[in-house]
Amino acid sequence: MQARVLAFVLAGGKGTRLSPLTKERAKPATPFGGRYRIVDFVLSNLVNSGIYSIYVLIQFKSQSLLQHLSEGWEVGGLLQQHFIIPVPAQMRSPGEDWYRGTADALHQNINLIEQADPHYVAIFGADHIYRMNIREMIEFHMHKRSQATVAAIPVPKEQASEFGVIEAAPDGAIVGFHEKRADAPTMPGDPDRVYASMGNYIFSTNLLLRELYADAENENSSHDFGRDILPSLVGRAPMYAYDFQTNRIPGDPPNQEPYWRDVGTIDAFYDANMDLRAISPALNLYNRQWPLRTASYTDPPAKFIFDEQGRRGQAIDSVVSGGSILAGGMLRGSVMGRNVRVHSGAVVEDSVVFDNCDIGRRARVRRAILDKNVRVPEDATIGFDHERDRSLYYVTESGIVVVEGHRSTVDVATMLV
Repeated sequence: MQARVLAFVLAGGKGTRLSPLTKERAKPATPFGGRYRIVDFVLSNLVNSGIYSIYVLIQFKSQSLLQHLSEGWEVGGLLQQHFIIPVPAQMRSPGEDWYRGTADALHQNINLIEQADPHYVAIFGADHIYRMNIREMIEFHMHKRSQATVAAIPVPKEQASEFGVIEAAPDGAIVGFHEKRADAPTMPGDPDRVYASMGNYIFSTNLLLRELYADAENENSSHDFGRDILPSLVGRAPMYAYDFQTNRIPGDPPNQEPYWRDVGTIDAFYDANMDLRAISPALNLYNRQWPLRTASYTDPPAKFIFDEQGRRGQAIDSVVSGGSILAGGMLRGSVMGRNVRVHSGAVVEDSVVFDNCDIGRRARVRRAILDKNVRVPEDATIGFDHERDRSLYYVTESGIVVVEGHRSTVDVATMLV
């Protein structure tokens, strides 16, 4: 008998550390890699793994995420168990609250679990950039006769305060769980790293239902999986860590290392985009057996025009998305979204450009992130004078300039006072 798996994607967080990119959108709806959104990674991993029953739990600034899901992810098949459905906060708690934590988000939708009656429930976040064969994690869960399985990966111990840290026996059994503690124990024999939870879980349904009901009645709980449910399960139920480093994607070379990035900050988000520029990128988007799916855009092909000295449309070590035109401009070491225009003499270097931007003639942009709909006027410069940039835009400590966008076109010239 084939196991029935119901998936919940947690896509309701505020994403405050990624501001200003999340000022007007949910973090999972943030553009990535030219034509994708962050949420596309978890949804593609689930669908590619043969998991088609998916609820996406949404909450804060959800319009952009709802629009993206409606443009390409809402599934209406012949089988009732094939669906991807966005679920707004139901406010089913006694106080009619928003989701108070990850566990409360599941509890407020516990009726969906009881109605589906699956063997297993997959609970995955929508905040990370990664490729994962989730079927292997489910098989691990079944083989170990686990009741709760947590995907885990080593990270530098300096990042312990950002993750749930797992203590695991040699066979993977979890013997301790420490949520976001700087003094969390390091890995045995490796004093420089901790074993971090990726925030992705497989639960056997009966255990999950029992724990969700008990947690909802606990007035001292913060109603979170990492802070409450997982630590409380240690010693009470078989719980295992699944080593993400063992995960293999069909169609990838045998030596391809698993890829996972926490893009919770502007710098981390920028670095993950820059990973795509490599000749052999660590994040492989070109495996046709494991496609990264997204909305079904009707964009025309990208175009590069003019072949004159100082007016040559070209891109080097870059990613260029559909509908974009390099009309005599230069793109170097950058990732460019859909329907972008780069005009004669303009140079964009080491930057991430979202959809519908317009880079004017002879403008220069370096180490920047341009949000959607930004228009850079002729001869403008971004990323060359950080003191001036800070008076106009958001600039990270490492010097990445973020130019905010809005639903209507943003003209950088209006900021040049």
